Amino acid sequence: MAIVIDADVILHAERGLFDLNAWLTSNPLEEFKLAAITVAELWHGADRATGDHRTERQPFLERFLAAFDFVPYTEQTAFEHARLWAELESAGKTIGSYELILAATAIQTGCTLATFNRRRFASVKDLNIIEPV
Repeated sequence: MAIVIDADVILHAERGLFDLNAWLTSNPLEEFKLAAITVAELWHGADRATGDHRTERQPFLERFLAAFDFVPYTEQTAFEHARLWAELESAGKTIGSYELILAATAIQTGCTLATFNRRRFASVKDLNIIEPV
């Protein structure tokens, strides 16, 4: 089973708060992927960055993203997204739009989600979550 990496894990690595390379290499039997929505979130941040931060961030992302396979947002993902959205809404719960798409991507593809913000995804049933260590 693959692990889909949340944007917050990558941002922690970029800021020097987490050794992502060490975590990836310490799990050699795992397959790591990025959801299409995560790629959009990361590039959005890079495109909004200014000055030195922008000149550092874009090459970091280019190198980082080149190492991963992407999980696309497919028709099946859209069905899972809609199901989760309706389920949460019916229960009076909400999570962010991008988090909802990421959760749907992980569930639909049978992947585990790696995130530092378990609480953000706590209301999503059947989502396997790990915190990188």
